[in-house]
Amino acid sequence: MPAFGRHPTSQIVSVYGSLIMLDCGEGAQIQMQRFGLRWRKLEYICISHLHGDHYFGLAGLINSMNLLGRTAPLHIFGPAALQGMIQQILDVAETVLMFPYFFHPLPEGAATLAETSLYKITCFPVEHRIPCHGFVVERKTRGRKLLPDRCREYEIPAYFYDRLKQGEDYTTKDGEVIKNEWVTEDGPSARRYAYCADTLYTESFLPYIQGADTIYHECTYLHRDAEKATARFHSTAVQAAELALKANAKQLLLGHYSSKYRDLEPFREEAAAIFPNVQATLEGVAYEI
Repeated sequence: MPAFGRHPTSQIVSVYGSLIMLDCGEGAQIQMQRFGLRWRKLEYICISHLHGDHYFGLAGLINSMNLLGRTAPLHIFGPAALQGMIQQILDVAETVLMFPYFFHPLPEGAATLAETSLYKITCFPVEHRIPCHGFVVERKTRGRKLLPDRCREYEIPAYFYDRLKQGEDYTTKDGEVIKNEWVTEDGPSARRYAYCADTLYTESFLPYIQGADTIYHECTYLHRDAEKATARFHSTAVQAAELALKANAKQLLLGHYSSKYRDLEPFREEAAAIFPNVQATLEGVAYEI
């Protein structure tokens, strides 16, 4: 529930300027405006499960994008029943979407949902009170980064630039070899972000998040309430840290705090005792993956 200035779950993952939304809690579109996130760059929305704090903001966001003249396609991945709910909301208002809209039901197990030249989105099942999925967003490498001034200095033709990005050396007509490292530098490397939605502590999905650069894991409760967490199919900060450690992750982000807690620092402290590189996430803050 909304509490202490905190709102229901919604995240934006930015990959080379493209935006992917993970869950769309109540008020998500207002928060996007507040934090300067442009819905025109939003390409995919992934809904983990059908508890309201993860999708009640979706209908409003879709309607607003339509009113504001969206023309780009929008793809939504979510539980199959969500498609009918969205369509009913549109039908009773006689709303006609002016942009291409595609709904894709989530599978029961793990699968690749979308893949472009820049990134890939996959899903995996977690263990919650109702069917629920986590997501992995993988940023692909774009190869080496060109140094234009150096390329011109060595008179390398533009048609060869793509091959330079792939790490090739250039050989002139006279047989002189221009080393790749002279005219390029390291480009953005591949990155994997794992979003572990509402779930009790389990290692069942560990293979899907193994080696992730950053893991987001819910920690609805502090560890003193571990029994309550298990009974309600949620996790504690300690359990989130234990899973991140077993996954060999580089960074852990905590979130989905119960409305019973005002102070979030104890979440970070509990997790840090097991997994030091951890942050208790705050609204409106961008975290480097």
